[in-house]
Amino acid sequence: MSGKLIENSAARLKRAVTTVPKPRDWIELAAVTALVAAVTVPLGLKTGLLHYEPRSPRVIALSALIVIFIPALGEELPFRGLLIPDRSETKRAIWPILISTALFTGWHVFETLWQPKERPLFTRPDFLAWAAWLGLWCAILRRRSGSIWPGVILHWATVVGWIGWFGGPTF
Repeated sequence: MSGKLIENSAARLKRAVTTVPKPRDWIELAAVTALVAAVTVPLGLKTGLLHYEPRSPRVIALSALIVIFIPALGEELPFRGLLIPDRSETKRAIWPILISTALFTGWHVFETLWQPKERPLFTRPDFLAWAAWLGLWCAILRRRSGSIWPGVILHWATVVGWIGWFGGPTF
């Protein structure tokens, strides 16, 4: 049984990585990006999670390079690529989407075990709400497109924007 599970998981991950998003998927990504920003920016400004603090072009470029690997790919591959079935597997995926979102949100708290300096930030209720909102939309994009790439881009753009212009933690 475990051999079949590994085989199925590997096949799902391969499909998620190799599926090329269609033009409709890119349009949905643009709409979702606007929606995510419309919710997270006012929330973050109100709670202090976000504050206008533009960084240097060097810091933004370095962040953009690092963030594509961790957290964007590093979190999208397991939380969306592996956990969200595509339409060839099942017609409905509400439970995998909700479970993926909950695990992704909880992951940020778990990370503080080896990143203790991030504990005050990663355990803030507004940060966790932001992570859940982002994770939910990355999961929906994965499910609708069959690809992890729209979610990777959304995740990457959100974190780079936060670090680059809105006071997020730097490396």
